[in-house]
Amino acid sequence: MRNLMTLVAVLFFTVSSFAQTQWKVDPYHSSLNFNISHSGISIVNGKFLEYTGNLTTDGEALKDANFDFNVKVNSVDTSVENRDKHLRSADFFDVEKFPNMTFKSTKILATGKPNEYLLYGKLTIKDVTKDVIFDLHYGGSVTSDQGQKIGVKAQTTINRFDYNINFDPAAAGVGKDVNIIVHLQLAKQ
Repeated sequence: MRNLMTLVAVLFFTVSSFAQTQWKVDPYHSSLNFNISHSGISIVNGKFLEYTGNLTTDGEALKDANFDFNVKVNSVDTSVENRDKHLRSADFFDVEKFPNMTFKSTKILATGKPNEYLLYGKLTIKDVTKDVIFDLHYGGSVTSDQGQKIGVKAQTTINRFDYNINFDPAAAGVGKDVNIIVHLQLAKQ
């Protein structure tokens, strides 16, 4: 009987040491932002207000982590109602046909600098899926009466033409490069 109890304890420890940790985006402490050149002389900032995201880690380590995000494109907000309506139209996101934008990670690699990683994944906008690489900064972890949370910042630049967002093909008024900056706080589930 003692050997059986020892075996059960060893199995439990072994299984729990390989257990994955699930994290969920805390939308009250996160933001999904972008900016783009306007007329070559200024920058327009925007954000998406509705999104969900999950992260799966091996414990708290980001090594081998998996990110999975879904963005409701209709929630685009640049603080100008007419511009937001135009962004939702077929000229840009065509939200009637393509209501969601998604990101699914494929791998994450440490850069050798403390708390800095490269996050590889598939970004889907409209009917196009492309490989992207985000620079990812791990901000740390905190535990409070609300549970454990971690923070990350991710950023990359994409070419909007790669995703069939072809309005202003000369990019004279609306730039071609879109900078994406994501600030996330994720809560342990």
